[in-house]
Amino acid sequence: MKPNDTTQRNQGMPLDLDLIKSIRVNRSAVERRAAAMGARRSVKKDWQAAWLLKAITCMDLTTLAGDDTPGNVIRLCAKARQPVREDILQAMDMNDSNIHVAAVCVYHNLIHTAVEALAGSGIPVAAVSTGFPAGQITMDQKLSEIEKSVAAGAKEIDIVISRANVLRGDWNALYTEVQLFRQSCGDAHMKSILETGELVTLNNVAKASHVCMMAGSDFIKTSTGKAAVNATLPVSLVMVRAIREYYERTGIKIGFKPAGGIQKAKQALEWLILMKEELGDEWLSPDLFRFGASTLLSDIERQLEHFVTGRYSASYRHPMA
Repeated sequence: MKPNDTTQRNQGMPLDLDLIKSIRVNRSAVERRAAAMGARRSVKKDWQAAWLLKAITCMDLTTLAGDDTPGNVIRLCAKARQPVREDILQAMDMNDSNIHVAAVCVYHNLIHTAVEALAGSGIPVAAVSTGFPAGQITMDQKLSEIEKSVAAGAKEIDIVISRANVLRGDWNALYTEVQLFRQSCGDAHMKSILETGELVTLNNVAKASHVCMMAGSDFIKTSTGKAAVNATLPVSLVMVRAIREYYERTGIKIGFKPAGGIQKAKQALEWLILMKEELGDEWLSPDLFRFGASTLLSDIERQLEHFVTGRYSASYRHPMA
């Protein structure tokens, strides 16, 4: 399923600098709320299994390593088509449910391989672009990367913003940059990666989130997965509340994608709870919520096997995504 298939595409809005300048985040309140989320909420037994299956359908199965090969990507795409072993799904009476991941995310040079491997599955290919992960190339190069990835068959583009614009407080430059990226994406859906671990403050995270949405982002995403600090619950809370505010102001639903460091099924449940409590059930779908993940899938499959057998298997029995 493609992002926003059932919702209106974000056309953006004029940059509202007065709103951006007025944003203030209460860090201690955010951290208390995030800490309470994992401590006070628990999902067990049948409910937990159902939520974990939901997490799989919201997953951008990703490989962004220096040693990626066509063979690795073909293997990843096979796992994307059937993310859970057939015997586990049969034991859960879910073998006819067509469970698959939301997308497969790769570097530009492997788009064609992924498109071929996913043919007929309905699973789109996402590509990272604009000088991922650092974004330290020229604007012409960034726009060319996007256009070439779309031409190669990518239906979703994960762009990286220039963090220097945020750190300087140059919101006009950030807005213009993301607008240009959006135009180059054409019909492809665009996820804007903030790289929140490099933005220093939650105020910057909130402001950058709003500017990216005003400029036309379909999703806002926490991280590249390549920084020292990636997705965290406090940062995610700030971003989803920015999404809620944008929806209240415009009526447009923007998607959210935490990425980097989410490796355990328990973490996936925490982010699903965050989305349900802050944005509601409508955001619990691949249209509006994605995990950027690879090893997460193996742990979820292991937990599902425990659900049906009552025993934990060795992690090596589950193919790494």
